[in-house]
Amino acid sequence: MPCRRRKRKGRRRPRLTHRRTDAMTMRIEGNRKGNPRTMAKPRQDDTQRLDDAARAGWLYYVAGRTQDDIARQLGISRQSAQRLVSLSVSAGLVKVRIDHPIAACLDLAQALRTRFGLRLADVVPTDPSSGSTTLGVALAGSAELARRLADPEPGIIAMGTGRTLKAAVEQLSPIGCPQHRIVSLTGNITLDGSASVFNVIFSMADKVAAPLFPMPLPVVVSSPQERALLHQQKVVARTLSLAAKANVTFVGIGEIGPGAPLMKDRFISPEECDELVRLGGVGEIVGWVFDAAGAILDCPYNERVASAPLPPADRSDVIALAMGPAKLAALAAAVQGGLVSGLITDEATAEALLA
Repeated sequence: MPCRRRKRKGRRRPRLTHRRTDAMTMRIEGNRKGNPRTMAKPRQDDTQRLDDAARAGWLYYVAGRTQDDIARQLGISRQSAQRLVSLSVSAGLVKVRIDHPIAACLDLAQALRTRFGLRLADVVPTDPSSGSTTLGVALAGSAELARRLADPEPGIIAMGTGRTLKAAVEQLSPIGCPQHRIVSLTGNITLDGSASVFNVIFSMADKVAAPLFPMPLPVVVSSPQERALLHQQKVVARTLSLAAKANVTFVGIGEIGPGAPLMKDRFISPEECDELVRLGGVGEIVGWVFDAAGAILDCPYNERVASAPLPPADRSDVIALAMGPAKLAALAAAVQGGLVSGLITDEATAEALLA
């Protein structure tokens, strides 16, 4: 009987699952890197990368190591070390402080205190080549805010709004100060119902471990009657009462005119801004518009401002952060009219105020 060859059964190719495919892909990537026995490491998460950046920044700026030293110590390439050092700066992990007092800035600060009766004046150098409206002032404002937050005596800190003040808050290192209460002087809702990104109280929540009290209101409402009704709400009334008792207040100052922050941020219309200029408005603090003498305008617009009244500068510290030619008229009015008791600004602005 002839032998029949046994029919060889063909092997079925195993079906690759998603997990198997991923493993094979990772193994291939490992082969490309010259390590066929191990799978590629998963990508570092953001927290680990910031930890590495902080370590590289400390080694470079504090320990005085070179980038080659950092690369050897961390077991990475020199290019990676360079990127980590750069990240430590761009992520705000490294803050530079100049300990040597600059005589011209000190003289200007003293002149501002004497001329305008300010209790606090801080002047930072001017960079003529920069168009920034926050450079230096935000860092100095952050240092003053951090000093107040570190005070062990319980207090109430009121916060205004604006680009410079928000930049100052972003410079803060995380701090726990449960002894303080931090309250917003103004809301952050615009004419179309959207939220402003420059409301400071929400930025502070990421930096400061303390009770925070936002103002749950629009900046400007439709009528005096609506404002009165809103201010009667319990949560609003409590926030207003807290703001009135503030020990220290930090505010930004906005100009009134073509570049008015109130208009750019859609709190008022261009027509309303033109009307405020016609009535003599030169500046605003948390929405309250004032004239060249530093007096709050008696006008229909201010009757619709829902912000807390400015704390009296003769009974508490009201510190303004502002710089630049566009804000000069508003700054001059605020310091001459006694709306603020402290000012943090730059050399060029200080010189213009004293001219």
